[in-house]
Amino acid sequence: MTTSPRVAPRDRALPPVFVLGGHQTDFARNVTREGKGLVDLIGEATTLALAHTGVLAREVEVGHVGSFIPELYTGQSHLGGLVAEVHPDLAGIPITRHEAACASGGVAVLAAMADLQAGRYDVALVVGVELMRVLPGFESQQKLGAAAWVPRETEGVAYPWPELFSHVAEEYDRRYGLRREHLAALARNNYENALKNPNAQTRKWTLSEAALAEDDKENPVIAGRTRRYDASPVTDGAACVVLASAEYAAEWARRRGVPFEGLGRIEGYGHRTARMSMKDKLEGSRGEPYVFPHVRGAVLDAFSRARIEGPSALSAVEVHDCFTISHYMGIDHFGIAPAGEPFRVIEDGTVLRGGKLPVNPGGGLMGIGHPVGATGVRMLLDAQKQVTGEAGENQVPGAKRVATLNIGGSATTAVVLVVGRA
Repeated sequence: MTTSPRVAPRDRALPPVFVLGGHQTDFARNVTREGKGLVDLIGEATTLALAHTGVLAREVEVGHVGSFIPELYTGQSHLGGLVAEVHPDLAGIPITRHEAACASGGVAVLAAMADLQAGRYDVALVVGVELMRVLPGFESQQKLGAAAWVPRETEGVAYPWPELFSHVAEEYDRRYGLRREHLAALARNNYENALKNPNAQTRKWTLSEAALAEDDKENPVIAGRTRRYDASPVTDGAACVVLASAEYAAEWARRRGVPFEGLGRIEGYGHRTARMSMKDKLEGSRGEPYVFPHVRGAVLDAFSRARIEGPSALSAVEVHDCFTISHYMGIDHFGIAPAGEPFRVIEDGTVLRGGKLPVNPGGGLMGIGHPVGATGVRMLLDAQKQVTGEAGENQVPGAKRVATLNIGGSATTAVVLVVGRA
C-alpha cells in the first residue's frame, strides 16, 4: 500500500495572509510552581502579542486556539472561553479550539488562514498552549500516549513516544544506514543554538560530550534507540501570533510607519493526515524513497503553493525535532539532501549553525522546549522573526524565506508553512 501524494494542490489564487508578530512565553518556567495555570499562560501570550503588534483587542475579529490534552493535564477544556477572559473586547468574538496532537498549533494556524482567505474576517488571533509540568515526568509521558493508537500502541508501554520513534530510527537504519554520530550532531546543534535564545527551556543547561554519546550514565536509554538527550523536554508554555488580511496589513503598516514590503506573510502551506499507527505508516512506505511519503507530500504542497522549486529558495527551516530522529527525518523530507541521506548535509555543515541552510536556528523543540499545543504557533512566530530580521542572536543573516514542519503523533498529521516577506 502506498501513501504517496495523489493530488496536486489547487492553484486557485488565494488572498495572502500576513503575520504581524506575536509573543512566546519563557519556556523554562514551571507555571504550576508559580501558582498559575492555563488562563495565565493564554493571557500573557495574548496580551503581549497584542502589545507587540499594536493591534487593539477590539480589532481582533476571530480567535483560534491550539492545545492537545489540557483535559488530561489540568482537567480544563473549552479553551476558547479562556481567551475571551483575556480582555473585555475579546468576549463575544468567535473562538475555536483545535486538536491534532503535537500539530495542534499548526492546524489552528491553518484554520485562521482559512477564515482570512475566505474574506470572513481581517484580523485573527492564534494561540497555542500547553501546561505539562503539572504532572511528574513519567505520568506526563503516559498522558502523551493519547496521540498514538490507544491501546494498540500504548498498552504495556512505559514510554510510548520514545518507543515509537525508535522504530523510525530502525527503519532509517534498515533502508539507508544510520549512525549515532549524526543524531548527536543534530542534538548538539539544537542545544548550542538554544543557549542564545532568551525564551529557550535549555538556555542554561550545561551538557558534557558524554550526554550526547552512547553513555548509559550520562545519556541513558529510554526505549530502543532513544536516549535521554535524543528527546525534547516536557514544557509549560504558550505562543500567540496576530494574522491579518492584506487590506488590514497595509493599513497597519501605514499607521506603524513601516514598509508594507517588509512584512512577513505565509506564502504556502501543506497539510496531510496519514494512517494512525506507526507500524502501518512504515510498512506502507516500504519501497518508496521517503519514510513518510505524506510528510513529503505536505512539503511539496507548500512549495507548490509558495511557487518555489525546493529548499534552495529557503534561508532556514524549522523542523519538528521531538526526537533527534524526527529532526533527521525533517531534513530528509524537505529534500535538503538526497532521499535517505541527511547525513551528507550534517557532515558538510549545511544544516548546522552558520551553514548554507540552517535548521532550527533558535534551538528547535529540543532546545527551546515543546509545550505540544504551542509548538506550531511558536515555529510560525520564529519564522516571522527571521524574515523580518527580529530574531536577535539566533538571526540567520539576510533571511528572506523560512519553512516550518509541525507534526502530530507518529507524524500522522503534518503541517508545513512557507513564510516570506511581503
